[in-house]
Amino acid sequence: MVGKNIRLERLIDRNTGKTVIIPMDHGVTVGPIAGLANMREAVSKVVAGGANAVLMHKGIPRFCHRGEGKDVGLIIHLSGGTSMSPDPNAKELVCTVEEAIKTGADGVSVHINLGADTDKEMLRQLGFVGERCYEWQMPLLAMMYTRGSKIKNEYAVANVKHAARVAAELGADIVKVVYTGSPESFAEVIEGCPLPVVIAGGEKMESDEDIFNMVEGALKAGAAGVSVGRNAFQHENPTKMVKALSKMVHKKATVEEAIAMLQG
Repeated sequence: MVGKNIRLERLIDRNTGKTVIIPMDHGVTVGPIAGLANMREAVSKVVAGGANAVLMHKGIPRFCHRGEGKDVGLIIHLSGGTSMSPDPNAKELVCTVEEAIKTGADGVSVHINLGADTDKEMLRQLGFVGERCYEWQMPLLAMMYTRGSKIKNEYAVANVKHAARVAAELGADIVKVVYTGSPESFAEVIEGCPLPVVIAGGEKMESDEDIFNMVEGALKAGAAGVSVGRNAFQHENPTKMVKALSKMVHKKATVEEAIAMLQG
């Protein structure tokens, strides 16, 4: 497992054991939304803020390879689906682990919607990718959500901790889930999952304080970091926003300190 551990250190800070990941895979799902039109500029801004890794689809690294500035971990997303699909919850594999390696990836990710009509196919994808990642010693981030006709509340702790455990059971190395709303409830998710758990940033929030409060709660519960997309790259100052998140994750900055950093 030496190869996988070496690559994981490019995604997770070896000193703190935590990470700030900026997902930028939205172009397949919803198109070139605000903040992601110019990918080289978008990546440069979040890297300057101290992001540990960026996450994107296989075709994009060639358009945002900077050739200068700080290095950053690269996670290639293997799953795809568009908002125009008859079933937006269905995700298909659109890239292989081998393609990701050729792209220069330090890790790969898959998106699973438990409770969707096609969740058995997505579970099969997770198992298959897990086997290829083991073969190639490639870290695997599993984005685990509970979405579909059977799911009444995707933020319910019972659903989220089940989703996180599925990722561990099927061979992931890092799991991304939604925040359950409180440190106490999220601690149940952490307790039931032996993997590093990071929280999803979700939809663009109304205020910076809202995102910081969520991050603080997750970290208090034992989260290994954050995976924040729109609340970072769509911020009026993405570099400052990522810098504030990084200080919270790696330096234990408070919500008040993070807000002061944004305003400074």
